[in-house]
Amino acid sequence: MSKYRLEKGVVHVYTGNGKGKTTAALGLGLRAIGHGLKVYMIQFMKGFNYGEHKAVELLPNFKIVKFGGQELVNPSNPTEEDVRAAREALDHAREVVMSGEYDVVILDEINVALDFKLIDVQDVLELIKNKPKHVELILTGRYAPSEVIKAADLVTFMREIKHPYRQGLPARKGIDY
Repeated sequence: MSKYRLEKGVVHVYTGNGKGKTTAALGLGLRAIGHGLKVYMIQFMKGFNYGEHKAVELLPNFKIVKFGGQELVNPSNPTEEDVRAAREALDHAREVVMSGEYDVVILDEINVALDFKLIDVQDVLELIKNKPKHVELILTGRYAPSEVIKAADLVTFMREIKHPYRQGLPARKGIDY
């Protein structure tokens, strides 16, 4: 497998109320490792065990680190632990991005952490502005702030048309988590 460095890494934002933002980022990561690139995913507000955690153990050059508790964050009343975990995730993201060691860095659910005011948008904009030239940076999650959308090179808005959850089908292991 030949290793090369991206000449110009761009900033992606996957947002909207439709399903598939994290899945799209994981797909891009899978494609990247297929070409010898190194991928690092930092998950904000995700303490659960999702299928991707097991899958990447089987893959070279793909690492996932999660920050968050086992409970969902209450947007109107986040706990001190929620805020601490999100800030730790952002600090870790800064270290990973600025190290230049990874070609693709995915900040999963960072847009939701911003919307819930767990982290500050100016810190994220600074990370985008100062990232090494070769790093492809992907920010996922609903509610992407306009400042982040403006700073991005590629923005995809996923819109829900239909979802089986609305008809009473609960989240399914292997499909939804």
